[in-house]
Amino acid sequence: MSTKQERERRRAERLEAEKREASAERRRLILGYAVAGVLTLAVVVGIVIVIAGSGDGNGATVDGEEISEAAHIEVQSGSINGLAADEREGTPPPAVEQGDLEIAAKEAGCELRLELRDEGNTHLRPSDEPPDYKTDPPTSGNHIVPPRQQADGAYSEYPDPMFTVHSLEHGRIAVQYSPDLPEDQQLELKGLFDEDFDGMLLFPNPEMPYDVAATAWTQMIGCPTYEGQATIDALRAFRDTYRGQGPEPVPVVIPDA
Repeated sequence: MSTKQERERRRAERLEAEKREASAERRRLILGYAVAGVLTLAVVVGIVIVIAGSGDGNGATVDGEEISEAAHIEVQSGSINGLAADEREGTPPPAVEQGDLEIAAKEAGCELRLELRDEGNTHLRPSDEPPDYKTDPPTSGNHIVPPRQQADGAYSEYPDPMFTVHSLEHGRIAVQYSPDLPEDQQLELKGLFDEDFDGMLLFPNPEMPYDVAATAWTQMIGCPTYEGQATIDALRAFRDTYRGQGPEPVPVVIPDA
């Protein structure tokens, strides 16, 4: 190959490399614009949700109906999905006696199931087939599309697990109790929720095999019976260990009153 031919070959290779780099840069710019557009839309939607959920400062307003602040429902964290709020005033819980999760669970007779298998996190539409969750209550798996994840707060009705599993993915803790528990025991659990409600859900669960349970993403504590102080300590320790630990944690943002 002559010197001239060699120069032409190198020039052609250089031009081809520059063409590839320019094409890659265009793709990066297009992707950047698309991401920026999505983020902007998310901010606008968030503002609309906050405005729609604001009332006179005493609680969230949904579909024109004000929800008492006793339920601590944060509408900017998700959707209420038509569930009734638990507006009961809880019984203030006793002070902590045992803060170690493993010891507290053992003393309360609760089962700890930790580091469970991650069952996936594909978004599903309401019309899709419900997942066959492998734990009861569910601790991970495919779940409803945003923003249908269950909003933080206390509810008097059982939400579809597809809604609450999405909440767990965002680092939430779901405290669940048998609706057959006596009222005074339910109010003690409500008092525990009221004590520290950021990033928390509370609701009855008629399907699970426990009197009381709490779930986080791939983590669970299940209590066959409610044992008062011991159960409260075990739930507290679980909350303080796993709240905010989902694969896509979303901070709790409470707007100024």
